[in-house]
Amino acid sequence: MVPHLVTALTGPINELEQRVLDSMPAIERWFRLEWMEHTPPFYSAVDIRNAGFKLAPVDTNLFPGGWNNLTKEMLPLAVQAAQAAIEKICPEARNLLVIPENHSKNTFYLANVAQLVRIFHMAGLNVRIGSIDPAIKSPKKIELPGGDVVTLEPVVRTKRRLGLKNFDPCTILLNNELSAGTPGILEDLHEQYLLPPLHAGWSVRRKSNHLHSYEELSKRFGKLLGIDPWLINPIYARAEGVDVAEGRGIDVLTSHVDAVLTKVRRKYKEYGINEKPFVVVKGGHSDSGSPGVVTVRDVKDVEALIGKQRGASAAKAANSREARELRDLREPTELIVQEGVLTNERVHNGVAEPVVYMMDRYVVGGFYRVHAEQAPDENLKLPGASFVPLAFSESAHLPQPGAKPGASAPNRFYMYGVVGRLAMVAASYEMEATNPDAEIYE
Repeated sequence: MVPHLVTALTGPINELEQRVLDSMPAIERWFRLEWMEHTPPFYSAVDIRNAGFKLAPVDTNLFPGGWNNLTKEMLPLAVQAAQAAIEKICPEARNLLVIPENHSKNTFYLANVAQLVRIFHMAGLNVRIGSIDPAIKSPKKIELPGGDVVTLEPVVRTKRRLGLKNFDPCTILLNNELSAGTPGILEDLHEQYLLPPLHAGWSVRRKSNHLHSYEELSKRFGKLLGIDPWLINPIYARAEGVDVAEGRGIDVLTSHVDAVLTKVRRKYKEYGINEKPFVVVKGGHSDSGSPGVVTVRDVKDVEALIGKQRGASAAKAANSREARELRDLREPTELIVQEGVLTNERVHNGVAEPVVYMMDRYVVGGFYRVHAEQAPDENLKLPGASFVPLAFSESAHLPQPGAKPGASAPNRFYMYGVVGRLAMVAASYEMEATNPDAEIYE
């Protein structure tokens, strides 16, 4: 049986799984042709929600942390994918510089950096960690609870290159999502490969671009499988010029919430789904992993949301959970109103969602994100979440034809891998469309 997998409605998701398995040769050919014309992101992680009646990605991260949550069994696959990726970009590569986030006191995050170093070292590269944190002025060794040691070194910038003292890399790998803006030290590096590119950083990237690309792809993919694209795609709308704090543009936000809820209700009625629809409202340009993801179940909730925000005192605004949730919604900005996708998966009695990890064009593993205190219609990317990798202990590359849908872990994980890769193709379209240095051919 599929480990720890409990779904309320088995019919539709099993039918989707069967369609995916029956179409496996066509699916793999479709991906092959896509990668002939488009470059996959260097690495990515996709959060997926399985509602039992639909399966959809809800977040695509182009600077994935959490590599330490992958099991030892997954490492050979990750090493091979790393070799394939490096061969394509810089076959003569010898040195790789990893640039991490600046929060160097977070040992969980540093364990992820240590795992990345391990993967690329085994892929045949000299790997060092270069910090762009101004506080790091000399090499800093940090011992991690698992026994790993991470050495952060200050980066050295010359006119056209970035490196460390006595270390000149061919390729620079960003594990820093640049949400605070693009630091000047990373700009104008014309002689080195910078992966992912700067326009993938959250100070520039817009979720709406990704969602648009994914929506278009899901229509094409749905046609290939002979399914309604809604089964793999959450409905969304973009609300521009909203300032929650000042109460500006609230009518715009309310109308978009109402429109998305109406569309979802229509779909639920079409498929005989007896669940209450909901939407999530989140910032259009910040990582949805931040607590600024708010669940809205009714149009009236929007007014309540505004009231909470405007009535909060300055002290409360800094400390309350409500205020933290609204952090990303305060600035006049673009907001995303996205169909909420329930998760009916449980691991160790906690609500769970699968996260699929990819490098180059390959699925290399994944895990379940589990949160015992959250409901099936709530965000799980919050403090208190735990990670259970055992669910992906069997390969997502080797489905079992003939096994009944819902009864085979490899089949279910293959389907997760297909949806994850679809989001990855969407990310490659998004990166091409937003590339500031793209050559335009008339």
